Amino acid sequence: MAAVVLPGSGSDEVFVRAAFAAPLRAAGIALVAPVPRRGAGVVAGYRAALDAAADGADGPLLVGGVSLGAQVALRWAAGPGAGRVAGLLLALPAWSGGGAGAHAALAALLTAAQVREGGLGRAVAAARAGAPAWLADELARAWAGHGPGLADALDAAATEPGPSDGELAGLDVPAGVVGLVDDPVHPLAQARRWARLLPRAVLVTSTLDAVGADPRVLGAAAVRGWDRAR
Repeated sequence: MAAVVLPGSGSDEVFVRAAFAAPLRAAGIALVAPVPRRGAGVVAGYRAALDAAADGADGPLLVGGVSLGAQVALRWAAGPGAGRVAGLLLALPAWSGGGAGAHAALAALLTAAQVREGGLGRAVAAARAGAPAWLADELARAWAGHGPGLADALDAAATEPGPSDGELAGLDVPAGVVGLVDDPVHPLAQARRWARLLPRAVLVTSTLDAVGADPRVLGAAAVRGWDRAR
């Protein structure tokens, strides 16, 4: 079995591999970590990667992601991917339905504005002033890799709808949902909501410090939740 895991807004496949490769390998599952499409086509690129993986797979896939990646994967599983999904790995849900007012959406829009007005340096300085050092370092690395398309990619992420209640309730596959108890951008309440609405979900929690010390904590939590949900 393979698992397609999508990065969050402004993140990339490097972080996905750091977080998910080892826990999935320990479970006998191969990781597919798509490289984000640059610019405004980031979400379309994620959907294309899911389609391609499903078309090339011998059987059902695990699909999921972090933040934006989680919501894109979940909505794909409820739509084009229906019947081709064996389970869900959903880390740090950011919002359901429209993202207006959600902390993660506002953060993405703010960062996009900072990049346009003051360049990448201004956005990184703001991140270093308000985020744990490990997270600011990770964002600086990933943002630089997005190049001049970063602001457009962040805008696209901020306006991408999250799953509806019906989409969540209709996905009767085992799901591991991960929330961090101290993450203000991805509220634990949202992870709890997804886990409550999904018919076969297990919520696993952790902390920002734990993920900062070892990103594998995030992937291991998602895999553990999925395995328990089975």
